[in-house]
Amino acid sequence: MLVRTVYDEEHEIFRAAIRAFIERECVPHHEQWEQEGIVPREFWRKAGAQGMLCPQVPEEYGGPGGDYRFLPVVVEEMFRVGASGPGFPVHSDIVSGYLLNHGSEAQKQSWLPAMVSGEAIGAIAMTEPNTGSDLQGIRTTACRDGDDYVISGAKTFISNGQNADFVIVAARTDSDAGARGISLIIVETDRPGFRRGRNLDKVGLKAQDTSELFFDDVRVPASNLLGEEGGGFALLMTELPQERLAIAVSAMAASQRAFDLTVEYVKQRKAFGKPLAEFQNTRFKLATIKTDLAAGWSLVDQCIRQHAGGQLSATDAAMAKLWTTEMQCRIVDDCVQMHGGYGYMLEYPIARLYLDTRVQRIHGGTSEIMQEVIARSI
Repeated sequence: MLVRTVYDEEHEIFRAAIRAFIERECVPHHEQWEQEGIVPREFWRKAGAQGMLCPQVPEEYGGPGGDYRFLPVVVEEMFRVGASGPGFPVHSDIVSGYLLNHGSEAQKQSWLPAMVSGEAIGAIAMTEPNTGSDLQGIRTTACRDGDDYVISGAKTFISNGQNADFVIVAARTDSDAGARGISLIIVETDRPGFRRGRNLDKVGLKAQDTSELFFDDVRVPASNLLGEEGGGFALLMTELPQERLAIAVSAMAASQRAFDLTVEYVKQRKAFGKPLAEFQNTRFKLATIKTDLAAGWSLVDQCIRQHAGGQLSATDAAMAKLWTTEMQCRIVDDCVQMHGGYGYMLEYPIARLYLDTRVQRIHGGTSEIMQEVIARSI
C-alpha cells in the first residue's frame, strides 16, 4: 500500500485509540450481535465516551471539534476488522451532517450533544417500499395543520431503524411541486403514530439493524422542519456526496481486509505440496489486487482531502463510490476464490465479508445512479 499523506499526527493518534477500543469492545461481541440482529445501545454509549461518535461536531454542541478527516478514520477502523454492525456512519457521517449544516440552533442544541455521547441515535428515512434511488418519487406526506405537520407514509431499508431515537424523514409537503415539494422533517420515535416494523433479515450486515418504519398521522411541531419547506431535495443533493464518500472509504477498508486475509491464507494453505502463494496464478491475482488497492486509496484520499476543504463535487463523490464499490465486489470475489471451499464457510471471515459486500453497489445510490450522475457532468 502506498504511503498515505491525507492524515495528520492527531488523526493517527485518534486512530490508535479507536483501533484499541474496537478490538477490545467490539470484535469479541460482533458475532453475537450478528445473531441478535442489532448492536446494544450500551456499546453506542461506550463509543460516545471514547469520542468515536460525531468527532467533527464543534465543542459548543458537545463534540470534540475535529475536522472532517476524523470521520473516515472511524469508518476505516471499523471495516478493517469487519465491524459492519454499528451504524456509526449513518449516525455520524450523515445524520449529524444534516443537523450541523442545515439545522436550527434549537435543533442542534437538542440533538447534537446527545448524538456525540451516544445517548441519542439518529437515522435518516428516504427509501420507500416503491421508491429506491428515485427520490423524486417519494410518497410519504407531511401536511401542515396549524403549528404542526402531520406525517403519513412508510419507509424501508432504514439503517439504525430499531435503535433510533429520532429520524430525519423525507416527506412530500407539496404534491404538485415535484422535487421542490419534498421537505426534511425530524420525527422523534416516541411520538404517537410512529411504528417500527420488522428488523429486516438481510443477506449480510447481519448485526446492523435495518427496519421498516411507519408513520400513521404522526404529529410533529413545525419547528422540526429541517431547513426550508420544499427545500428537502436540495439538501439531500448537498449532503449525498459525504454519504457516498463514507461508503467509498468503507469499500476501501473492506477490500484491504479481504486482501490481507487472503495473503495470510495463501501463505499457509498448501496444494500439490507447496503453499498457494507460490503458484503464479495466485501471485498475479494478488499483484493485480494490490495495484487496484493502491489506485483506490489514492482516489479516496484525494476525495477526503477535497471534502475536508469543502471542495468535493457530487460528480467526484459519485465516481469514488462507483469505482471503489465495483472494485470491492471484484476483489472480495477473487479472494473467496483463492480460499477455495473454505471461502464459502461462514466460520471464515472472508465468507462473511462476501455477504456484507454486495450491498455496496446498491445503498447510497446504485452504481447505475452513480453512472447517471457522472454522465450528466460530461
